[in-house]
Amino acid sequence: MACASIWIPGNALDSEARTTMRKVIKVLLLVFLGIFIGLIAWEAIMFIRVWHLRSANPYSTSLIDARVEEAEAKGQVPRREQVWVPLNKISPNLQRAVLAGEDTNYVTHHGFDYEALQKAWDEGMREAAREAKKEGENDDWLPTLPDFKRGASTISQQLAKNLYLSSRRSFFRKGQEALLTIFLERSLTKPRILEIYLNVIEWGDGIYGAEAAAQHYFHKPASSLSASEAAYLSAMIPNPRTVFNPQVNPRRVSRRQRIILRGMPYIRTP
Repeated sequence: MACASIWIPGNALDSEARTTMRKVIKVLLLVFLGIFIGLIAWEAIMFIRVWHLRSANPYSTSLIDARVEEAEAKGQVPRREQVWVPLNKISPNLQRAVLAGEDTNYVTHHGFDYEALQKAWDEGMREAAREAKKEGENDDWLPTLPDFKRGASTISQQLAKNLYLSSRRSFFRKGQEALLTIFLERSLTKPRILEIYLNVIEWGDGIYGAEAAAQHYFHKPASSLSASEAAYLSAMIPNPRTVFNPQVNPRRVSRRQRIILRGMPYIRTP
């Protein structure tokens, strides 16, 4: 029995392939267009939220919300000690200490002595290393303070992350952080950015902001903090719940406190 063969013209196959390709391209274009519109909408919403911070204080932050979720997941009652105060009610000592420890280039001004600040940092690091060795701690535990040669995460970058982003690391999140940092820098003044930062930053389990930290650790208002007390609080910022928790690692906090004290005289507030 002879097998019947079916002949399909080549131009018909080509036409079908072209039709399929056009459909795929159309779908891809729609997907990319949707993503693009979504990103534009997200940027517009975030810009409005940042702009709103010019006159309104944030009720909560991404970091605070994450801590609440962590506590509830463990069956614990979330803690939140936070009292908002304007920048003029926060000791200049604390403002200088935080900038010395986190963002030495935050304010550009006449009379800033780069050489003196770098020398103070280098001397402080050498002294801390000697003390750590004497106390039997030879591991490289000390996070670098921001110096001009290497650069570091700025106050604005930290604020963008704490306000709106998760702690998960990814290229996409870093891109969001960069964009939000630009929004903050373009929309708010330097004093306002610092004011928000000092009022929302984490200073221990459930402790947020300068006023709550000052009351918790020193039983006094943030406006009355001495240089030593301010440096102590600044020393905790990189990780106040573990690595720089004064109840867990008091010597590490003290060593970083002394390094920050060396740099404070060369820092000016905005």
